Amino acid sequence: MSANNTLRNGSRRTFLQLSAAATAAMAFRIATEASLAAEERNVFHPGAVVIDANENPLGPCDAARKAIADMAPQGGRYSYWLKEEFLKTFTEIESLKPEYVRVFPGSSEPLHFSVLSFTSPTKSYVTADPGYEAGMRAAKMAGARVVKTPLTKTYAHDIKAMLAAAPDAGLFYICTPNNPTGTMTPHSDIEQLLAAKPKGSVVLVDEAYIHFSNGVSTFDLVKANQDLIVLRTFSKLYGMAGIRCGMAIGRPDLLEKLDTYNSGSAMPITAVAAATASLKHEHLVPERKQSNAAIRQKTFDWLASQGYAYVPSETNFFMVDAKRPAREVIDAMAKRNVYIGRPWPVWPTHLRITVGTQPEMDAFQEAFQAVMKNSSATGYAPSLNKRRSYPDGQDWPSV
Repeated sequence: MSANNTLRNGSRRTFLQLSAAATAAMAFRIATEASLAAEERNVFHPGAVVIDANENPLGPCDAARKAIADMAPQGGRYSYWLKEEFLKTFTEIESLKPEYVRVFPGSSEPLHFSVLSFTSPTKSYVTADPGYEAGMRAAKMAGARVVKTPLTKTYAHDIKAMLAAAPDAGLFYICTPNNPTGTMTPHSDIEQLLAAKPKGSVVLVDEAYIHFSNGVSTFDLVKANQDLIVLRTFSKLYGMAGIRCGMAIGRPDLLEKLDTYNSGSAMPITAVAAATASLKHEHLVPERKQSNAAIRQKTFDWLASQGYAYVPSETNFFMVDAKRPAREVIDAMAKRNVYIGRPWPVWPTHLRITVGTQPEMDAFQEAFQAVMKNSSATGYAPSLNKRRSYPDGQDWPSV
């Protein structure tokens, strides 16, 4: 075969590979917390208590709402420069370089783009179980093996187990606080993962809920040029789930990989304006964090007083063990016009509850008590010593 024929055949193979990748990308559907919740629920009835999708019922702060209203008349313009103002505000607050940040309409896109960029049929996607499902769906689209490992006794990601289970890992996904348990993985554990991971693999740290917690961000590891990307969003504490603004933070060479899948479309200018205004509100995070923690703790106190076990979350949702099939309870609660989160197969009796307003949590307690009093199984008080097992014999985290 001539050199020219070899070149043509090689080019043809490359073209076909790129065409296949493009076709897969076009067929790819990005899963979000909203779409995952919508798979489990019908249209809400008037007056419904909706605590199923980790939304913030407070919505955007007053400054963000004003920014949206002021920006709306300019909605006929793309106004790209507004993103530059947002980047300047964020990077100055966090002492980051602008080239280390990419802005997206939420954090779902960079999550999926990261999975597509760093996993493949020969590079596995590694996550916790229970864990946020969106990345797993993206990995399947990439043809990657999905490796799920149980949480530790303290509900953190089990770094040793993750490393042992996937020596072929392309991407390790660490959601901290974890969705759905609301629990932290220590910063030191993530450092250990970076030190021991396979060469060429990347750690994706999802900090969507970190503002509600006392956890330490991994931005310092980005600044140290480690092999990780950090995700942030304004959907949770900032109350902008329906407005859509988020970021990926990482080394420029890692972020460039995401650009392969990113269309580069202009951001919604109202979202950028609201996010910028929210960042400039110096008391917003501590005030909302305190309010959420107070309502969450009051709910925990009630659950404990009634003998129901729960996972000690640090964010705006938590898991409670109904000691009966989760789907039964979800459906029974919906009949009482209270919508709670979807089930996770590995914890078949656990329910994820979003922390709403105090009146919403009062309504949750009333409906939950009514549903549970008809159950043949009784609740039990939290115990960190009691353990159960997964169907395959592995230890199940105690509750």
